Amino acid sequence: MTIIKSQDFIQSIADAFQFISYYHPLDYIKSLEAAYEREKSVIAKDAIAQILVNSRMCAEQHRPICQDTGIAVVFLKIGMDIRWQTDLSVADMVNEGVRQAYNHPDNPLRASILADPAGKRQNTKDNTPAVIHMEVVPGDKLEVKIAAKGGGSENKSKLVMLNPNDSIVDWVLDTIPKLGAGWCPPGILGIGIGGTAEKAMLLAKESLMEPVNMHELQERGASNTIEELRLELYNKINDLGIGAQGLGGLTTVLDVKILDYPTHAASLPLAMIPNCAATRHAHFVLDGNGPANLIPPSLEDWPKITWQASANMRRVNLDTLTKTDILDWKVGERLLLSGKLLTGRDAAHKKIADLIRQEQPLPVDFTGRFIYYVGPVEAITGEAVGPAGPTTATRMDKFTEMMLTKTGIIGMIGKAERGPQAIKVIKDHKAVSLIAVGGAAYLVSKAIRAARVLAFPELGMEAIYEFEVKDMPVMVAVSTDGESIHEKGPLEWRVLKQVK
Repeated sequence: MTIIKSQDFIQSIADAFQFISYYHPLDYIKSLEAAYEREKSVIAKDAIAQILVNSRMCAEQHRPICQDTGIAVVFLKIGMDIRWQTDLSVADMVNEGVRQAYNHPDNPLRASILADPAGKRQNTKDNTPAVIHMEVVPGDKLEVKIAAKGGGSENKSKLVMLNPNDSIVDWVLDTIPKLGAGWCPPGILGIGIGGTAEKAMLLAKESLMEPVNMHELQERGASNTIEELRLELYNKINDLGIGAQGLGGLTTVLDVKILDYPTHAASLPLAMIPNCAATRHAHFVLDGNGPANLIPPSLEDWPKITWQASANMRRVNLDTLTKTDILDWKVGERLLLSGKLLTGRDAAHKKIADLIRQEQPLPVDFTGRFIYYVGPVEAITGEAVGPAGPTTATRMDKFTEMMLTKTGIIGMIGKAERGPQAIKVIKDHKAVSLIAVGGAAYLVSKAIRAARVLAFPELGMEAIYEFEVKDMPVMVAVSTDGESIHEKGPLEWRVLKQVK
């Protein structure tokens, strides 16, 4: 009989979440490298380069790939012949491993989990509890799959109950463009078909743990209905021209993973969950002989791709910038920002809105400033700030009119597209919205030379910081005339492909 000791299980969970915080799966890296090599869109290719360079930097320095270090998801297949040596529940052991991983002194991970989600939304401080799925199976082994799932991609999850004769392909192709770019493509698309509503969602999530092997499937051809569907969706989704970061280009998805399950004759449950550019998961088995041995990949396996500012990038001094200066910025133009900018995301914006409604003074003077939508990772020795990539700008759309009208900001920085109403407000106020590359958080953080909290310290990573930056790479996503790169880029790419 296999005896699993609690300390071995806890250590394995802790080690695995640390491991995936800075190591991409190599199958993902190889697939992304291939996408980089074939990409024809200059701006999409630049975005992929930043993601690949960021990945190698994180592997070298053991720092998080993304500032959003995810919600901990754990799949367990527990052998029926296992005996546990512990007084703790399985969930308690998993959560202790997560707690140790996220509070690691050498590589602290951002705690993003909030208790009382419909009420006070208070941070649990250690990223617990994990989301745990357990299955009891024959055997004497413990099989563990873990993932750190970012909020930007998780928020794009979809479930639909189709009629039995409805087209799966048509629904996916209609839905994908509506997801926007907040899930940070290029990534993996997980699809679950069948069962019940909750089973389909579980299948979609678990499918994301499978290896990226689309190139192998393309070479050998499909051998069953699911593989035929994977190939069809992969080709047709990429033909949409959405591209890296939604900028337009050849690759939107690197793979489409599908798991299915028998379902009711009256039903066709269909779930879809994307995995972002910070694809993070690991798989190990415990057999009673100590904790898992996670073998680090070789740095030689990363592509020899570099990223540096090009000569035609516009350098911007934020400390002297005026509203007049931004009028000639063109959508899609790449900039290098230097000087001081403010940060703020969901919780900070709500506090600002409450103060304005109560006619109370604001704790920060926003006049003529840029605000960066970010929740950084805690800094370690030698860092001004930890990985600090952008969060999804669309979530701040409902605050955009207030911020532009009441605070005097002239620009915003995030990732992904802005909605129609936010674009109208930006145009009306002759402001701009910029994007940084989602999935390049550590690379972006190297441009941040100093950081200090100015307001709302109780919000932790959601506090308002002032960052001093030097040559921070961004792109104009919405110009002062209301043109949007996330509308223009994919449209131009689709037209270009049709012409060819």
